[in-house]
Amino acid sequence: MSKNVLFLTGTRADFGKLKPLMFAVEDEPGFNCRIFVTGMHTMAKYGYTVDEVYKSGFKDVHVYMNQILGEPMDLILANTIGGLSRYIHEHRTDMLIVHGDRVEALAGAIVGAINNILVAHIEGGEVSGTIDELIRHSVSKLSHVHFVSNEEAANRLIQMGENNESVFVIGSPDVDIMLSNNLPTLTEVRQRYDIGFEEYGIVLFHTVTTEKDDMFRQANELISALVKTNKKYVVIYPNNDDGNEHIFLAYDAIKEHPNFRLFPSLRFEYFLTLLKQAQFIIGNSSAGVREAPIYGVPTINLGSRQQNRVTSSSIINLPCERAAIINAINQVEFLLPIKQCYHFGTGKSTEEFLRVLRGEETWKISKQKQFIDATAMGKARISKIS
Repeated sequence: MSKNVLFLTGTRADFGKLKPLMFAVEDEPGFNCRIFVTGMHTMAKYGYTVDEVYKSGFKDVHVYMNQILGEPMDLILANTIGGLSRYIHEHRTDMLIVHGDRVEALAGAIVGAINNILVAHIEGGEVSGTIDELIRHSVSKLSHVHFVSNEEAANRLIQMGENNESVFVIGSPDVDIMLSNNLPTLTEVRQRYDIGFEEYGIVLFHTVTTEKDDMFRQANELISALVKTNKKYVVIYPNNDDGNEHIFLAYDAIKEHPNFRLFPSLRFEYFLTLLKQAQFIIGNSSAGVREAPIYGVPTINLGSRQQNRVTSSSIINLPCERAAIINAINQVEFLLPIKQCYHFGTGKSTEEFLRVLRGEETWKISKQKQFIDATAMGKARISKIS
């Protein structure tokens, strides 16, 4: 009997990361790929990116709107649990795959664990700032199989009591896309999104939920600094986290400014091409600390959102203050050239992921989890990145 593998996607970012794995399962004999689409994908304000899922050509896509604008994260969590629970009770699911640290991933892990479905977590074991880290570790504790980006993440999961037999280092799946030869050209990107800038920086600034009362000040400091530099910027909307209305309020000052192009969302492959050719990326997105170093693009990382993430010579960490930001932008060219960093994989994640799914032992992993004392286990038995 074929294995039914259900992917849960709630954002433009996690869909970009999961897409190569989805295609691999779709094409693999003996497996059925199903996709549960929810979250920001269903919201017009963020570009209604469910259309991108449909355009990718997957055969089995289910869409569930889990929120309206302004609903708090805990209610979004509850809504997602309700919708996903109804779905899995109507559609037999052998494995439920979630990604990262969003509330949709937490909902998926809860539903899967309670219903004795094998839950696989992509990119667990990592550290960051804010509520994201709490959610990520909670998802890991509710998951049975772990596909992680590097050995540090694997060892953190073992430290958390996870079984080393269920931890596999495959790298980050989006690196497969980043290093492929199938990205659009910069000319194609400029034409699709009507971007006339020859040189530009990318701006991605999200809410720090534990600092949401300070987000307008931080966003205003950022925007004031960017305007002062008189450079060109491609700005992508923040995630739909609590407090993002303060960021949108600050962005009102640049809606008609000729040096700025604002977008609710960009198709992942097109974003990667823009990133690869950017002068720098600025804000507090994980793209600045994960993806940008792979391309050797400088990052100006602001505030605490990516606190404790891996760093490299291409990353400048700053408080969100106008004078410091201006100074960093003026100095960023002196970081070049930057050696590319492959801390999150070498582009073979899909191959490693499929190898694990094909293994009979994977499907025998117990759904009755036990806490494993890390001091007795040693290092992870991991799927090495070749």
